Amino acid sequence: MAIKLTEKQKEIKRIVYELTRAIAQHKLRPGTRLIESQLVESLSANRNHVQSALQRLALQNIVTIAPNFGAVVSTPSRRDAREIFIARQAIEPAIVALITPEKIVAWSAEILEQQRNERAVIERHDMHDIVYELDKFHLLLARIAGNSVLENILANLLARSALVMMLYRQSEVIFSHYDEHKEIVDALLKDDIERAQKLMRKHLIELQSYLDISAPLAASASNDDNDSLEMNG
Repeated sequence: MAIKLTEKQKEIKRIVYELTRAIAQHKLRPGTRLIESQLVESLSANRNHVQSALQRLALQNIVTIAPNFGAVVSTPSRRDAREIFIARQAIEPAIVALITPEKIVAWSAEILEQQRNERAVIERHDMHDIVYELDKFHLLLARIAGNSVLENILANLLARSALVMMLYRQSEVIFSHYDEHKEIVDALLKDDIERAQKLMRKHLIELQSYLDISAPLAASASNDDNDSLEMNG
């Protein structure tokens, strides 16, 4: 039985969603200061609700609350980035394994809409929207799988992946990812879980290859793996 949220809980959830979406769309960059008074105005929200939402995002490592400064969008280190992708490579094949051909058929309208959205942003060559829409495909698969725990974990990893992409992307995302998504769906429709998982792992490895997140040759030779906090106005 679904738990009924209070009005306060719904409002906090809305604020969390709006801030997370802004990060996913690269509208809020790592290190950006999140000033409560501005958020209250822009989101038409209560200050207490904004504070609660920021605290929740801090627990998810999406926001960092700095003493005597306030909240800023988190700046993941290269080590964080590698660990995020290791987690995705463990979780997303597990999500794929839960999807049956019957579920693909039942969600066919949503899948087709997602594919149309991906094609549209690719035709516009808007890199921010492309990354956002490609990420939405992964979350859609989690919804189709029907495991809310995995869906929530993946939603957090995708938000943190967006921060990683903004910081460490060294090449443009290849538009062929749209075709890779279709291949995964086709494999699931044919009940070929093994192929779908293999395609997902390959897809995630390719995504990671766009990032400059390699481990330094010697721990003492680089500060790249140290957590940093860039505070932007």
